[in-house]
Amino acid sequence: MFTSASAARATSNGADASSSAPRVPRDRQNDYTSEMATERREFLRGQTGASLEHVGRFSFDPGVLPGNIENFTGVAQVPIGVAGPLRVNGEHARGDFYVPLATTEGSLVASYNRGMRVLRECGGVKTTVVEDSMQRAPVFMFDDAMEAREFGAWIEQHEDEIRVAAEATTRSGKLTYIGQYQVGPLLYLRVNFTTGDAAGQNMTAKATQAACEWMKANYPGGAEYRLTGAIDTDKKHSHINTLLTRGKRVVAEAVIRNEVLQRQLGVDTQSLYDYRQVHTLGAFLAGSASNSAHAANGITAIFIATGQDAANIAESQAAIAYARLLRNGDYYWSITLTSLIVGTYGGGTALPTQRECLELLGCYGTGKAHKLAEICAGTVLAGEISLTSAVVSETWVNSHERFGRNRDADPGANPGLQAVR
Repeated sequence: MFTSASAARATSNGADASSSAPRVPRDRQNDYTSEMATERREFLRGQTGASLEHVGRFSFDPGVLPGNIENFTGVAQVPIGVAGPLRVNGEHARGDFYVPLATTEGSLVASYNRGMRVLRECGGVKTTVVEDSMQRAPVFMFDDAMEAREFGAWIEQHEDEIRVAAEATTRSGKLTYIGQYQVGPLLYLRVNFTTGDAAGQNMTAKATQAACEWMKANYPGGAEYRLTGAIDTDKKHSHINTLLTRGKRVVAEAVIRNEVLQRQLGVDTQSLYDYRQVHTLGAFLAGSASNSAHAANGITAIFIATGQDAANIAESQAAIAYARLLRNGDYYWSITLTSLIVGTYGGGTALPTQRECLELLGCYGTGKAHKLAEICAGTVLAGEISLTSAVVSETWVNSHERFGRNRDADPGANPGLQAVR
């Protein structure tokens, strides 16, 4: 229940005692404690009747959470399954990896697991990070188009000074180039950075603000701006990011042997290739952002397990599948993730369970972001192989019926869960 002590604390935090909506208890001196989490759960129990018994069970010290959450009350426990090993022959990721997948979708881990088995039998998946770029996109506003154009020319002449101002705010961020896109009297910029092992949205926001302030102070007559003009499309899919990259642009590719595909998944490469044409045409008709089967599934599950910002899946799921039916009957298959936003440092990566999952992959800490990106791409390709083959072999629905239909609260009453056991 909402105790008198917590009521006093809420009042001391500025709550109006006459307010009809009591505020969530907070302690301005030390809000990240088990005691405060308990007090908030008791407050919510009194307000709503919900027990929050399982929400209140966690194994780490809330003192590690500043910068990751506010009003900490408990945890959402998402089951983690492991698929693999995934054999990766990359520039940064090399060897066999057991991939943690946090999900509540039955059949997902099993599907990725069988795709990884096919890749292993075919020698593994080759991975390549081809571009690395995080942006902020300010917009500068002028009275007419000529003024905006002249400002753009001035930026090109002073890019070195702008770079110095931006990079003074960060140890690892490096400004690579500034793209310009003019509309009427508005000049939209995409200020591009490499960000080391951090995903980099906050880093680039701070650096871009410093760059814009330098431009505003040094451009003759000044320049009015807003820090985001929205063409970085933060946490939204966009075609510009598919073309120009946001985060890591990474390719996973493999040659799938016809014999392995038939033996393991019950389909042949010709049928797979024929279906690829149908699937890609359907994606085109729908105006889809991707012609992949389900890139979002594997990426989201890895994101949740390893402490990535889950909202970045909006951009990161953009995927382009490309295939060739080879003359010997084997199948070249690639997946290109155009906007994969991952980090192995900062954000939620240092939290206890998330750090453990990164350590499972050998991806915690500095110098590991490209490695994680390659593992993500290889995992996506494994999922593409499995799901597409299931559709072609007409086993897709049956597998979900067996493993992915949790109709009952009692696990003993669910034949699918018994089958998993």
